[in-house]
Amino acid sequence: MADFGNNSRGPRNDRGPRVVEEKQFDERVVNIDRVARVVKGGRRFRFRALVVVGDKKGKVGIGIAKGADVTTAVAKAVEVAKKNFMAVTLYKGTLPPEVEAKVGGAKILIKPAAPGTGLIAGGTVRTVLEVAGVSNALSKSLGSSNKINTAYATIAALQQLEPAKNWVTTKLAAANKKPAAVKAVEKPADKKEEK
Repeated sequence: MADFGNNSRGPRNDRGPRVVEEKQFDERVVNIDRVARVVKGGRRFRFRALVVVGDKKGKVGIGIAKGADVTTAVAKAVEVAKKNFMAVTLYKGTLPPEVEAKVGGAKILIKPAAPGTGLIAGGTVRTVLEVAGVSNALSKSLGSSNKINTAYATIAALQQLEPAKNWVTTKLAAANKKPAAVKAVEKPADKKEEK
């Protein structure tokens, strides 16, 4: 057995405690495609990454980028997603009203759900909603299954949401509504038939 005394070289523990950086945002790779560009000598292959980034507190962004290898494409896509952050209006862990959006051939319907329902959504829509911080919602994809268009349609649907202070409820509508003057409706005079 080796004796690691003061004079002999042993395992190095002089690095100190390792500090693990906790990421501020949740980064999810949704899709990676191999794309080709046709040039004189044949095809040049690159990778295209679709990434969703969010803080699970109402901010989300999506990014698409290409790179020579997968890690480069993902890193570029994360930077694009961080530049395209948008705020999502949440109400008690779900979406306030039902929303629908269409981008290209992809059509997405997202409905609010009662607490405890969870996220009932598939694929790209589920990833976007999870990263945005939505915990209860129902979703249905009604059109194309193209992941990029589905992601953009989900973002478009989330952009339509109104904050709670802008909602028009029956009490607010009644308070703002003034009684309109009732106009007398004039009936057209009956024409007498001549014989």
